[in-house]
Amino acid sequence: MEVASDEAAGAAGAHTAKIVEAPKPREPAVNLTKQLNARFQLGPARTNPVVSMVLGMAGSGKTTLMQRIAVHIHENQTPSYIINLDPAVTSVPYGCNIDIRDTVNYKEVMKQYQLGPNGGIMTSLNLFATKFDQVMSLVENKADLLEHIFVDTPGQIEIFTWSASGTIISDMFAYSFPTVLLYVIDTPRCTSPVTFMSNMLYACSIMYKFKLPFIVVFNKTDITSADFALEWMQDYEKFQVCAPGPQRADTPRSCPVCREPPLFPTGRAAASRVCNEAATRH
Repeated sequence: MEVASDEAAGAAGAHTAKIVEAPKPREPAVNLTKQLNARFQLGPARTNPVVSMVLGMAGSGKTTLMQRIAVHIHENQTPSYIINLDPAVTSVPYGCNIDIRDTVNYKEVMKQYQLGPNGGIMTSLNLFATKFDQVMSLVENKADLLEHIFVDTPGQIEIFTWSASGTIISDMFAYSFPTVLLYVIDTPRCTSPVTFMSNMLYACSIMYKFKLPFIVVFNKTDITSADFALEWMQDYEKFQVCAPGPQRADTPRSCPVCREPPLFPTGRAAASRVCNEAATRH
């Protein structure tokens, strides 16, 4: 575009003012927004399939629970997907749609990187997490036909819950599908108040770490009923009575569940004891 002043239009040596439009900005070569929309199919939130990630201490019965879930979904013909993320398990008593052992050789990882058992499991999971976008692609292709996705995690709970690979895997699932954590507890061992409280605190730490819907699953209830645990969770006074410690005159002689003497004093004796200790300090 050119603009010239009227007075200097016919004069020799008149100066002509030029205004040049700035070029339009070019679109970036890589449009991340379009890629994300295409990759994750952003839009209305999905209601299915629901991803259930099974966590729990070693020996709590995660694999057995997964086996019973597999039997249930086959008997009821529920369209589901099962994923095994434990590279060190010798065999699984259920059929897997995706198995980490088909991709990563746990023993070869230990040998190649000169690692111990736990280091081998973590490194195997880290290697698998680098290709987890391929797993997500497989799952998303069948997502419209599925109702549930069950994920069995390694036996050593800290390897999944506190590692970068565990965070990557859980975040990718939670970004694409409704995701819930199933925390499996060994009920017979929780009859001890100390073990019970340890499990509850660990469950809280996992829940706040992942910030996902959280379900506590009391396993092995055919051996020991979980009624005592429900009472302890609903009424802290009952848990105080059963917590182990020095015997008091105003509390039951032992817990009806674990048969251990109580730790925390209750009632008037508790208040007077606290006051006496405070007076002694001062």
